[in-house]
Order: sequence, then C-alpha cells, then structure tokens
Amino acid sequence: MKDIVVEKIKKTDKKLMTYADYMNYVLYDPEIGYYMKDKKKLGRDGDFYTSSGVHAVFGRAFAHFFLDVIEKEGLPATICEFGGGDGRFAKAVLDEWELITQNKPLDYTIIETSPFHRQEQSKLLSENNRFRQFASLEDLQKNETNQFEGIIFSNELLDAFPVHVVEKFEQNILEVFVSVDEKENLIERKEVCTNEKILNWLATYGPPLIEGQRIEVPIYMNSWMKSINSFLKRGFLITIDYGFTKEDWAMPQRKDGSLRGYYKHQMINNPLENPTDMDLTTHIHLDAYEMIANEVGLKKVVAEKQNRFLIMIGMLKFLQENYDPNPFSKKSKLNRAIKTLIMDTGMSAAFHVFLHGKNLTNTNAYKILTEDPYEPK
Repeated sequence: MKDIVVEKIKKTDKKLMTYADYMNYVLYDPEIGYYMKDKKKLGRDGDFYTSSGVHAVFGRAFAHFFLDVIEKEGLPATICEFGGGDGRFAKAVLDEWELITQNKPLDYTIIETSPFHRQEQSKLLSENNRFRQFASLEDLQKNETNQFEGIIFSNELLDAFPVHVVEKFEQNILEVFVSVDEKENLIERKEVCTNEKILNWLATYGPPLIEGQRIEVPIYMNSWMKSINSFLKRGFLITIDYGFTKEDWAMPQRKDGSLRGYYKHQMINNPLENPTDMDLTTHIHLDAYEMIANEVGLKKVVAEKQNRFLIMIGMLKFLQENYDPNPFSKKSKLNRAIKTLIMDTGMSAAFHVFLHGKNLTNTNAYKILTEDPYEPK
C-alpha cells in the first residue's frame, strides 16, 4: 500500500501533504484506509486494546450510570455512541440494562465510519430490534430531522481524528508536511506555517511552545463540537480519551509531540511507517476540549481520570467474593478486570472522562455526586 500512498503524495502541489490529509487518507480512505479494511484492529489479534475489551464490567457499570442520569433528568432512554468499535461496549450496556430495568427499553445507535466494525457490531447486536447503525452523523440526520435527546458517548474517538503538526524553529511556527524523497520513501518536510486556522488555533487554545518543540493541532475539534452541540437538544456528551493539559505539554518528555502508530500492540514512533496498516493516534488537548465545549454551549458536570470515574459510578460493587484458586474462573476474571480498570497503575489512569450537559436541571442529584462509592452494596 505504500506505493499507492507515494503516488497520491506525488500528485499533490509541491509533493507536500499536510499531516491531517495524510492521516485522513491512510486511516479513512474508503479503498485502502486502515479503519476501512476488513481486518481485526481490536483485541489480541489486532493492534490495540480498549477498556471495553478488558471485560464487560466496563459497559455494565456505565449502564447503571446511564440509567441514573436518564431517570434523574427525565430523558428518553436513548444512547448514541460515536465510533463503537467491535460493539462490545454497546452489548454490555444493553445486556445490563435489560437486567436492571423493567418496561424501559433502551434505544441504542452507533455512528461508525468503518464498514468492518459495522459488521462486527451487527454480529453482536443484530438481534436487538432497538439497535441502529449509521456511517456518519449526517446519515443519521437524513433519517431524523429532530434534535437528539439522551446520551452521546465516545471512547477513544477524538485521538484518531486527523491533526496538523507544527514545530517551533527560530521563533517561527513551521508546519510539518509528509513528502517523498528521490527513492520514494515517505519523509517529512517543514515550511513556515501560513495556515491561519492553525496559527489562530494555537494562539487561542495551544500551550506556548519552546524552541524545537513539536505539537499536534486538532482544528477538527471545534467543528466536531459545534456539530455535536447542534445535534444535541437536551442531554449529555460523555467523552473518554487520553490527553495532555498545557502543563503536561510543557514537560521536556513531550517536546516531540504525541503522534504515534500502533501495530500489533507495539508503539511505533515514526507515524510514516506501515502506511494504511497501522493505527495512528495523538493525545488530545484536554484544556482545549473543555474550552471549546464551553464555547459551543455545553456545561461541564464532571471531569475525572477514568479509574476514579469508574469508582464513582459504582464499579467496586461488581466485585465478587471469590475463594476459587482457579485464576480463569468467571469470578477471578471479573475481579482481576476490575482491579485493572480502577488501579492508579492500570490502563484507566491514562484516560480522562468528560461529562458535559445541555439543558439539564437536576445534576446535583446524580449518584456520582451524592453517594459514597466505597459503601458496600
């Protein structure tokens, strides 16, 4: 696939492609894009894991949280998940919802760009007649003219959106482009940045850069948040992802930015390796996310590290007394997964959960803000 990418770049003006265009092409092109291919991306046989793949208890705990806020706000029992992956989170939520509710069916919609992942989701969820799929928000809105009321959810969505890359050099902001050398290898080239959208975004939301520092510029974030706010009439936007604050970006170890590849569970520092065959990801700008959410009209309710948030929504209550020495018993697997998800040294410590609301009236009554999560069930 590298040859196809090389030819694409050679046809561009000056043989330069922005990193945003490069990521969009190698990740989302309908013919060759990484996410569009019929291949496993998640789990042991893929390139990376998500929290939903650790254990169904991740989605089960969220089901209880969803039920609480839906009832407290009098919202329709409706969830719209962006980028549902293999459907495991939706499956866990729907299964648990059925166990804890009576005569309150849950409508679940997944907006998923990847045809392969839509197939994976259908295998798990097709028997549920209240499950729907769309390839984009625009496709959903063609079918429904009304604004959405309920919960909008995403897990590790924003980190895979295309970004521009810039670097500070001799007091100038350079944009880093993808190009091709005389041997048709993919290389980087830098030119003084003339893109006003990039420069304005950095000036408004970005951290101050030191000499030689590289950083990703997610100008997509503004338009995505605006579209979500326009779509949402009343309810919540819940975003889970890894990212850095301005203070984090200022640390010496962040000087080279965060754009990386993941291939067969190995982190690849060079994002130009394995084009179309590996995932590309960046850490999101956490301060910018909160600023933009506020600007478009969404009100912050909770912002927490994922491990702390999972405790707040009651994950400890899923722990089981277990005297079985078999480490592969159901109880052993469950308790081990909970430990993985809530410990400061586990994967959840790298993730942040943002809960923003719109036109809500009863946020002070949510269990996450009123109940002691350490109280025995």
